[in-house]
Amino acid sequence: MDLLLHRQYFKEGTNSALFVNGHFICFMIELPWLKNKRQVSCIPEGIYELKPRFSNRFKDHLQVVGVYQRTLILIHPANDALKELEGCLAPVSQLSGIGKGWSSRLAMQKLLSLCHQAIERKEDISLIIKGPSLTLPKGEGM
Repeated sequence: MDLLLHRQYFKEGTNSALFVNGHFICFMIELPWLKNKRQVSCIPEGIYELKPRFSNRFKDHLQVVGVYQRTLILIHPANDALKELEGCLAPVSQLSGIGKGWSSRLAMQKLLSLCHQAIERKEDISLIIKGPSLTLPKGEGM
């Protein structure tokens, strides 16, 4: 199963929308892009494997595997990226600002349900992270 994350970057944080097969799943919040610095930056755009994970702190959540020079990048509930994230990603049901949202636990449950169904079907789960598309004026090619 491929999850597609479309990002928008801002100085204060990163807001994204998550899709599977063209269907909107939830929004995601992250820290701003600070050149992939540990614990203060969102992760680079790219394709990553997702694995289920459990901890006492976050209970059921997901781990993003294969991030360049980073380890233990998680997808877990949070409603304020600057206050609650250290380089991780958080699903939210609704955006309320840059790097902020509401009902993260509800969005997390929706995402986990989709991922557990894929795991039961023996599918790998990929997270494809893309930035804003460059739209050129008509007639201006690259």
